[in-house]
Amino acid sequence: MKNWRLNIILIIVLIFGAGCIARLFYLQILNHKFYQAQALGQQAGFQEINGSRGQIFFVNSQESKGGPGTGETKSLAIDKDSFVISAMPNEIENEEIFAENLAKNISETKESVLAKLEGRTSYTIIKRGLAQEDVDKIKSLNLKGLYWERTPARYYPQENLAAQVVGFMGGDGTGQYGLEGYYDSDLRGKSGIKEEKRGLDLVFSQDRHDSLDGADLYLTIDYNIQFEAESLLKEVKKNLDIESGQIIVIKPDSGRVLALANYPSFDPNQYSKEKDLDIFQNSALQKLFEPGSVMKPFTMAVGINEGKITSDTTFTDLGFVKIGVETIYNFAREKYGKQTMTGVLEKSINTGAVFVEQKIPHITFLNYMDNLGFFRKTDVDLQGEVYSKNDLLKNGPDVEYATAAFGQGIEITPMQLIRGFSIFANKGKLIKPYVVEKIVQDKRETYTKLPPQEQIVSEITASEVATMMINVVEKGYGSGAKISGYYLAGKTGTAEVPLKNGKGYEPNKTIQSFIGFGPALNPKFLILVKLDDPKVPKSSLSAVPVFKKLAQYIINYWQIPPDYDTNQKQ
Repeated sequence: MKNWRLNIILIIVLIFGAGCIARLFYLQILNHKFYQAQALGQQAGFQEINGSRGQIFFVNSQESKGGPGTGETKSLAIDKDSFVISAMPNEIENEEIFAENLAKNISETKESVLAKLEGRTSYTIIKRGLAQEDVDKIKSLNLKGLYWERTPARYYPQENLAAQVVGFMGGDGTGQYGLEGYYDSDLRGKSGIKEEKRGLDLVFSQDRHDSLDGADLYLTIDYNIQFEAESLLKEVKKNLDIESGQIIVIKPDSGRVLALANYPSFDPNQYSKEKDLDIFQNSALQKLFEPGSVMKPFTMAVGINEGKITSDTTFTDLGFVKIGVETIYNFAREKYGKQTMTGVLEKSINTGAVFVEQKIPHITFLNYMDNLGFFRKTDVDLQGEVYSKNDLLKNGPDVEYATAAFGQGIEITPMQLIRGFSIFANKGKLIKPYVVEKIVQDKRETYTKLPPQEQIVSEITASEVATMMINVVEKGYGSGAKISGYYLAGKTGTAEVPLKNGKGYEPNKTIQSFIGFGPALNPKFLILVKLDDPKVPKSSLSAVPVFKKLAQYIINYWQIPPDYDTNQKQ
């Protein structure tokens, strides 16, 4: 009887033990992950976070010390912490003392702080846009009821410099204009989850992504050349009271944009204060103009490439040429007599350009203009580029083609013009302009990939026209651009400004420009200077000295050796 009872107890113990083991197996083996997650949930918290917006950098092009992109970097756009300070009025013990102590540390008046607190019992914002040093000062006040919150803000350390190039970040966090707009998806930080784990005495965070920060942009634009170009535009504004102006500098063999300067400019840090929204536009690629006589080298190139003329071909200028019922005159109705085509460029003779165009079928002329990129975008990597299909020219009578030969009645952007001009410095090949050299994301570098360069005219044609333009600088109207010891090639331009209604031209306005490259025999730089409505006579060559100063600066900056010894040249 006794053994039977012991056996019953033993069986119960065994069953109970088996049940415990089965339960432990279920908890620790079969449902391990579920209960581990529950345990972690009591030790961890999750929070949605956003990565910082990528930065934008200048990279100085030390041509004489290792080549493009190897120089010093300077920040053009960065993320900088900003703070909002607020108050809970129902927690403030004495509003008078609170307002007095706070006001003198945030550059406000006591009365303005009190006004924001008046009649409020809950959360109220006192001031936005405070810097870290401001917050450090108010922290030490230990004011009860005062709070602050960190908010990321976009900051542009160079202020007005290259403003139309960089653009700005709008209030909704979206990039507007320029690089900020074009590369918004690359620059924008990504959203992710932040996990906080807590131990007995430890709190640490772990991001559930490799990186949430946006990509950084490294530009082709050289800070020093950009600064010099903008300084020259400010100088010419002071001396000639220009309405506006643009300077573009590129490497003619690659399309790297070294400077893209606009006047007037603005401060992207204060963009909301601008009343004229047109100032945000980059006139180099967002506004069309009729280029004037800087088009004549293109007309010459078409004639030479088609075998219709050479640089030595002559014609006799009577001072005018009749096209149907229309009469085209030279500037100031000058009459030059017998001239070579080189002489036509040297003296910028309108009738000489018409002489060449009349030897070319209209469809051929249009095809070259199209191949030069004048009827399409350059696809430069900046937001908002425009272009004209030039339908009035394409569908117009003979006189439209005649005037287009010397740059009137055809409209392009400055960026299209300098891109087209690259053929004369690049053996007849057309480049694609670009502003971003590389994009860096998570330490991975992606360099801009360029399309194959198009051969627009032969290398012989390009060389012949370049030689003609050397003569423009050596002994023609562009002689003011001459720099001792160097051969430069270039062309002057004075264009009329169309009336807004499209019928005729402004009687007292001009656009004056000069475009050229150097050293002409081994081109390192190509510069376009465009001045809108300088207050000088129409015959003035106001853009020429600006080109010379900038060309001389680049020659000195890059330490470009001279083409010849000035003591030996006759």
